[in-house]
Amino acid sequence: MPGSGGIDWEAARARLARLAEAAGEASTLAPGEATALLDARARALARAPAPEAEPGTLREVVRFRTAGQRYTLESRFVLEVVRAPEVVPLPGAPPALRGLTLLHGEVLPVVELAPLFDRAPAEASGPLLVIGAGRPELGLRTEEVEEVTLLRGRALLPPPTTVDTPLVSAAEEDGTLVLEGEALLGDSRLVFDLSDEGVV
Repeated sequence: MPGSGGIDWEAARARLARLAEAAGEASTLAPGEATALLDARARALARAPAPEAEPGTLREVVRFRTAGQRYTLESRFVLEVVRAPEVVPLPGAPPALRGLTLLHGEVLPVVELAPLFDRAPAEASGPLLVIGAGRPELGLRTEEVEEVTLLRGRALLPPPTTVDTPLVSAAEEDGTLVLEGEALLGDSRLVFDLSDEGVV
């Protein structure tokens, strides 16, 4: 029976359970594959977080596109890129919450940026950016993850007057919006308590 807000939590839990079962079956790796995967995870965990960048310095960013708009986000907030995520939709959920997915056995909310900017959500779905401050907090839906590059602070412009939000700190000459990771993770529209519905 649907829970509060019109979300059918029972159906969502059932689909997540099937997804977890499928993930468990697919997780059996050959010894060489398992070793390579563990080595890659160890390297990622051992990487020291990038220090806070001062104005005018270089920052490593991930450049991506969604709903016709290009964005950059500092790479220290991007923990993983999931190329072909399976997302359980939640009909009746807030516009920014597109559904749930399983990441290493944990339930992760999948969110859409466009509604935060009063834009229509993307129709196409591509890789998922797993973002967080040290641990996975959100899966950010994208159409395309373009590259990891360096961004020079002095080359940035003020945000467009049409974008009045603390989520964006600057813009590039080509119109790419520079997202603020702390503001994104702290935005109340992207904070979801799923525990009340027994999902986590």
